[in-house]
Amino acid sequence: MGLLSLAIWTPILFGVILLAFGRDEHAKVVRWIALIGSVVSLAVTLPLFNHFDVSTSALQFVEKSMWIERFNVFYHLGVDGLSLWFVLLTAFITVIVVIAGWEVITERVNQYMGAFLILSGLMIGVFSAADGMLFYVFFEATLIPMYLIIGVWGGPNKIYAAFKFFLYTLLGSLLMLIALIYLYTQSGGSFDLAVWHKLPLPANAQTLLFFAFFAAFAVKVPMWPVHTWLPDVHVEAPTGGSAVLAAIMLKLGAYGFLRFSMPIAPDAAHEYAWLMIALSLVAVVYVGLVAMVQEDMKKLVAYSSVAHMGFVTLGFFIFNDIGVSGALVQMIAHGFVSAAMFLSIGVLYDRMHSREIAAYGGVVNTMPKFAAFALLFGMANCGLPGTAGFVGEWMVILGAIKYNFWVGFAAASALIFGAAYTLWMIKRVYLGPVGNDHVKELTDINGREFVMLALLAIAVLAMGIFPKPFTDVMDVSVADLLKHVAISKLPQ
Repeated sequence: MGLLSLAIWTPILFGVILLAFGRDEHAKVVRWIALIGSVVSLAVTLPLFNHFDVSTSALQFVEKSMWIERFNVFYHLGVDGLSLWFVLLTAFITVIVVIAGWEVITERVNQYMGAFLILSGLMIGVFSAADGMLFYVFFEATLIPMYLIIGVWGGPNKIYAAFKFFLYTLLGSLLMLIALIYLYTQSGGSFDLAVWHKLPLPANAQTLLFFAFFAAFAVKVPMWPVHTWLPDVHVEAPTGGSAVLAAIMLKLGAYGFLRFSMPIAPDAAHEYAWLMIALSLVAVVYVGLVAMVQEDMKKLVAYSSVAHMGFVTLGFFIFNDIGVSGALVQMIAHGFVSAAMFLSIGVLYDRMHSREIAAYGGVVNTMPKFAAFALLFGMANCGLPGTAGFVGEWMVILGAIKYNFWVGFAAASALIFGAAYTLWMIKRVYLGPVGNDHVKELTDINGREFVMLALLAIAVLAMGIFPKPFTDVMDVSVADLLKHVAISKLPQ
């Protein structure tokens, strides 16, 4: 079994083992198996980084075997500089989420932990698939555990939120399926992404394909105006669900643009770049303003996720190396920072059972250790230099100014909104005198919570201070993608 198959199937196997346990009588054993499973799954992905050759844009660690012979579907895996970091990020965040749910989840512990481990394997499958149908199967399969995580362990309106999440993402994906079938027939019966990338296509077909993929991936990112499901889902989802959704699941959509929309329909991607840039800027500016008026901490961070992902789609569609690399860096940084923000809110919620900003005040007086972590993550969310949040946004703004000064200016001005809503929340929740008796009785973080937040803090600072390992991996693949997208695929 190859390294990528191990990375995909190890967490899924552990997840299935957990599901075999009884409901809650073995909760302690279940937690330890989940932790061991997530750590082993992370360990399995590390050789991918150690043995990765940064000098080539070709797929590495390739595995290919026949899956559905009649339709020429292959179990075809491989990673390049665009996808490697997301495999590692997925495995890392899964470990954090298992630690986060350790004491908080008391009902159906085996199903909760099992769902996250299975979801982890499926998401790694999305980032590793080199066959169109295999990608689609993994992409859709991720909906099932996430739907259950929201619907079973969520808040009071969990069924509504889970249903909205499922419907929005499924409807977009059906158009993608039609696009995949069209490409299969045009390429003479192949689902190989490399074949599709070379396939000449007329302008109208490219346009239809571009918007079919847009329907699937824009909902997942989510781009404005199809972002409305995200705040509802975040508010209802359990803390671990919110962390995984923001850190990794939103990235599946952005990654799809790089793998499908841009290389398969490059002429349409260039023609409609103005639309993508406009929608991205609306997300960055307008949604940033919406975040400012939120009373619920989770809603505020959910809207901030939409604004930060706007930088990602902006970076992709300005078609220069620093913009695309910056967008990829922003995706990884957002993975660390948004997970940390949601887990910090979870720490407060576990103690007070409220996410209302007005219910807090002066938390730093009773929880100084926790407040230090929360302030660091808040600063990273603002894009403070020296934190992960700064690197990607800075690169995207540089790329945008290279593309068009006013686009860059609009993107840069939006950073002010990011600082405004984050600092506004920090001021009201953490700073000043103790707000009420409930805050007075709060206890600081325990060892488990400290480990969880410290791991994320190390990741946020390491990436902010030394981003070179991240950019080195992607540079050659980004250059190759841009070279490919620059060449017209209209039939001669």
